[in-house]
Formats: sequence, C-alpha cells, structure tokens
Amino acid sequence: MTTEIPAPEKKRLYIKTYGCQMNVYDSERMRDVLAPLGYAPSETAEDADLVVLNTCHIREKATEKVYSELGKIKKMKEATGGKMTIAVAGCVAQAEGAEIMRRQPAVDLVLGPQAYHKLPEMVARASRAVGDRLETEFDTLEKFDALPKTREVDGPSAFLSVQEGCDKFCTFCVVPYTRGAEVSRTVDDITLEARALAAQGVREITLLGQNVNAWHGAAPSLEGGAEWSLGALCRHIAKIGGVERIRYTTSHPRDMDEDLIAAHGDTPAMMPYLHLPVQSGSDAILKAMNRGHTAEHYLKIIEQVRAARPDIALASDFIVGFPGEREQDFEDTMELVRAVNYASAYSFKYSPRPGTPAADMFGQVPEDVKDERLQRLQALIREQQTAFNASKIGQTLPILVTGKGRLDGQLHGRSPYLQAVHFDGAESLMGQIVDVEIVGASLNSLTGRLPAYAEARA
Repeated sequence: MTTEIPAPEKKRLYIKTYGCQMNVYDSERMRDVLAPLGYAPSETAEDADLVVLNTCHIREKATEKVYSELGKIKKMKEATGGKMTIAVAGCVAQAEGAEIMRRQPAVDLVLGPQAYHKLPEMVARASRAVGDRLETEFDTLEKFDALPKTREVDGPSAFLSVQEGCDKFCTFCVVPYTRGAEVSRTVDDITLEARALAAQGVREITLLGQNVNAWHGAAPSLEGGAEWSLGALCRHIAKIGGVERIRYTTSHPRDMDEDLIAAHGDTPAMMPYLHLPVQSGSDAILKAMNRGHTAEHYLKIIEQVRAARPDIALASDFIVGFPGEREQDFEDTMELVRAVNYASAYSFKYSPRPGTPAADMFGQVPEDVKDERLQRLQALIREQQTAFNASKIGQTLPILVTGKGRLDGQLHGRSPYLQAVHFDGAESLMGQIVDVEIVGASLNSLTGRLPAYAEARA
C-alpha cells in the first residue's frame, strides 16, 4: 500500500521589485524557491498570501519609499485578519533590518540579498510564530548552492547571475555594505543554469553582477582547468545550443581586461552593446569617488573596444554634483560625453547614502546647482541618444521578439543595441529572431516593419 503525499496548498505570492537587474533576477529566484511550497504568482498585493518587497538602496529616499509601501500593505494585511505574510528583502533589508522591524511591526520577515534561499524556512517559521524573523548575514556561495538548479522563465531573454558583491568601495556607494565582498559562481554552476535556460527557449542571456567583469573562475577540467575571466566565460556560454545572444552588466573600468575586449570582436553571440559606468569626467572627482581610474584611462578602454567591435553601442552612468564638484569638473564630464558619443546613459544627482564616506565630505553641492547641471547633461545625452536611434533608420536589424506590443497586431522586441523595437507581425514570431527594417526612431524606441508581413496584409 502506498501513501500519496498531498500536494502543497495553493497560495498566492506577490513580489514588488525595486532597482537593478540583479534584484529582478533575485525576485525570479524567490519565486523558484517558494513554488514547492505551493506559491503561485499573484497580479496584485491585495490577493496575495505572501507579499515580498525586494528593495534597492541605491537611489535617493529609497528607504522612505519602502516604509510608505509598507504602510499601504499593512492595511491590506489588516483586511485579511492578519493572515497575509509580509517580507522585506534586498539591500534596504540588509542595511535597515532591525529598524524595519521596529518601525513597521506588521512586517513578518526581513532578509538580505544573500539569504533569500532561506525564505521557505523563514515563511514556515513565521506561520508557526517561532524562530528568527531577521536574516541579513552574508553567505553568497551558500545561497547559490541552495537554490534550485533550474528556473522557470517567461520569454526568450533571461538574466543569469554570475557574480555578486563589490570590493571597490566607491565613496558614494552602499553596495559593498549591503551585498558584501566580490564572489564568483563556478563555471559548472553557471553552465548548468545557462543550459537549462536554453532548453526552455531562452535565446538571449544577460550575465549579471555588481561588478560582472570582476568574475573569475577555474575552467572546466576538459578546458585545462586554467583561471578564466569573463571573456572566456562568454565564449564558453556561446557554445551552448540555442544561445544566440550574450550580454553582461554592470561592468567596472578597472576590470575591463584585454581578453574581454577581444571577446567583443571574436564572439558573434556577444551583442554590440557595452554599459561601462564612468560616473564623472573629472580626474579630481574620480579620485574623490575612489573609482581607481582616470578619464584618460576610460577613454583608452573605449578606443580599444571600438577597435575590436566598431559598431558597438556604448552606455554609461553619471553622478552630477558629487561633493567638491566645481563648474570645471562638470565641464570635464560634458567633454567626456561629447568625446564618447553615447547611445544611452543614466544620470543622477548625487544624494548622500548614510554610512558612506562621501556623505560626510566637505563641499556638498547646493541642490539648485545640481539641478541645473543635471539638466545640461541630460540634454546632451538625449541629443546623442536620439541621433544614435535615428542612425538606424533604413537599416535591417535582427530583432529578438520578446512579446506583444501595445497595439493590436503589434510585436515588441530588442535590437542588438538593446533598443526597444515595435513592428506589426504574427504572434507566432514571439521568441524568434527576425530581420526587421527600421522605418522610424524616437528617443526611447525604434519603429520597424517586416516587408513580407506588410505585403501579405496589403
């Protein structure tokens, strides 16, 4: 006589994700570890049995946004008679763990970025009202070892985390304090996950890390066991059947080695797009930021990358109004932007992060000065981005079709340069890479057409 094990009770899970691509990946993995407990995704927090806020500590007022959201969710919990479980995860949880529990008693669980593999155990403990409610210790490798080796993905593009943490200690950044030291996953683990993604129809993999190009690891024994850097890993993943596109983010200029630059030229699967944050064009400000590179060094890297892959699109991050920034320092940044000519860039006003060295520096720049400089910088970036997009009009580009567009009969996809592209086409094309003629461009997207499809509908 056999005894059937009952299936887990169906429950609803809602995860709200803030911030970077790493958090998007972490949220996907939280869903993976909770699925065996019977949790299925919910479209809204109101309908969920478990609500997780996966937080980011990078942007200004991030913590207060979390508390504001928790206030709303607390009311939802009260409406359920207290049956809803509330968890706060991610970098705000790491930095503010005990304070979150104190300020918002409705929160049941707090866990840092390296602890979400313990979420099922913590949920079970919370349901029994026993055990720890706070888990913010660093143990990155333990986390990856405990995660399921396969993932459920939706769509032809997926993130794959290969590296976490940061040893750079830029004076403005909280990442070393919330994510811990740099840790690299093994080649075997990365390869296993990449193959599983390809088996589900994923055509494009984006390798993730706080300093993704700091990744290093021993090669598989069949490859001689030598130490690999990110360029070798990209070439290895490119050999997996079904993987046609490889990207990586976010990189640091100090870890942009010659082999990775060469891989952009010798590995067709690597997309012609590089996000390489510089933060400032002033050597004085770069030194104050503890970036470990100069503007000249950064521009030399850009020159080498373009020599390896002439059509590459470049993106970056900029901080305006860092403590001590003079008008000439800002003009140095503008000059660097003109020299590089970016396809896109992210720019922000400096805002102090508690506990970071820059928060206590002299020479804090007035808000009105930061506002004015940011407007000038963003105007230049918009001009460059608009021109780059317009340069694709008349070209035919291979577009990875990622889903439906907003209009009937419209599809959405991504170009090799990470541009959003909209065009009319049959739903059967979703998940495929198709040639699309670009007929229009705006600041944020391209418009295209499938000649054969257009003729068939005429």
